[in-house]
Amino acid sequence: MDQFAPEPGERLDDLQIKGYRIFQKKEGFCFGMDAVLLSDYARIRKNAEVMDLCSGTGIIPILLEAKYPLKHVTGLEYQEEYVKMARRSIALNGQEEKIGMVCGDVKDVRENYPQDSFDYVTCNPPYVTGDHGLTNPSFDLAIARHEILCSLEDVVSSSAWLLKAGGHMVMVHRPYRLAEIISTLKEARLEPKRMRLVYPYVDKEPNMVLIDAVKGGRQRITVDPPLIVYKEDGSYTEEIYRIYGMDGNP
Repeated sequence: MDQFAPEPGERLDDLQIKGYRIFQKKEGFCFGMDAVLLSDYARIRKNAEVMDLCSGTGIIPILLEAKYPLKHVTGLEYQEEYVKMARRSIALNGQEEKIGMVCGDVKDVRENYPQDSFDYVTCNPPYVTGDHGLTNPSFDLAIARHEILCSLEDVVSSSAWLLKAGGHMVMVHRPYRLAEIISTLKEARLEPKRMRLVYPYVDKEPNMVLIDAVKGGRQRITVDPPLIVYKEDGSYTEEIYRIYGMDGNP
């Protein structure tokens, strides 16, 4: 079978940046707006070494390589089938020199990677604690959304191990866990330096929070202006079009 053709149960989506595309499951986990917003918020420096935890389909490494002149980005994903699918997307886009996908457990990074070896760690982790809400009957969807295989503490602790002094952990999560997120980051000596709340509509509660924390950073946080996703008529705001690389048309 042609490795650049979708396999049964897959689809091939256009990422609308540099002509890049990505394989995704028709019924399984697919990336959402949170991954796109995280890639924009990360602000990766030139020639940086980056690790993306809970990498899924490889969407964040693919977008980071598209947006920034980084040195290399490694995507770490637990499910082998998603790693294989991500590798095919990376090959399709000609990104093999800049992106590597690895099958592994977030909790095992100490055994597999030297301490203080990355400039950035990005993560779009499971948002929901194991005892909160209903667990999706599909295993791949369940572990993407619920803290079944890794917790917030696991992600933060592993990030602190991987990052160099002054390195950045950039994460997207849910605002209702914000107090816990900040406490967990500070316990690991990852100091929150930037934060942005994402609102579906201007008159609704925020449903995402973007956080940039620095290893060993000083205590001072900048709260960026709110990001509004939709106008009153349901169309995207101009900033969302910019982040997606669109010209104002769907």
